[in-house]
Order: sequence, then structure tokens, then C-alpha cells
Amino acid sequence: MSDAPEVNGPVVTPVRVVIALCLIAPFVAMLWVSSYAKVDPTFIGIPFFYWYQMLWVLISTALTMTAYKLWQRDQRGRKSDRSAGSQA
Repeated sequence: MSDAPEVNGPVVTPVRVVIALCLIAPFVAMLWVSSYAKVDPTFIGIPFFYWYQMLWVLISTALTMTAYKLWQRDQRGRKSDRSAGSQA
């Protein structure tokens, strides 16, 4: 009997790349400070620096939720592939 883990398809798939991009995008946006370290344009009297960061809170929430849903779908697909393979 082998102790090697069972491999069920490729580890890097297009869906997993999209998941990674969804999770990395907010970090890149917030770490690139020179892109938003300014006052103008203001939005309802709020300097750009602040409203840009608040906008990214909402965007990050949407991207994280998207990544989670994609991950769930990916895991369900792998589980069904695994169970279909064991029945064959």
C-alpha cells in the first residue's frame, strides 16, 4: 500500500487562477499607495484617498465572496469526479 496522496486532476486550473486573482487584487490595490495618495478628485467632499479605500472595502468583499463561491464549486466538482471515478 502506498502512502502517496491521491491526485484528482491538475492542481492549477483556470478556476483556481481566477480565485487567486480575486484574492490578490485587493492587496495589490492597497499596497500601491502612490496610485491613490492624493486629495483630488473629491467625492461629496471626501478626499480621493479616503473614498478610494472605502470603495476597495466593498470591492474586496465582492471579490472574496466570488472566490469563495468558485472554490465551493471547484470542490464539489472534484468530489463528484472522485466519486464517479470510484464507481467505475
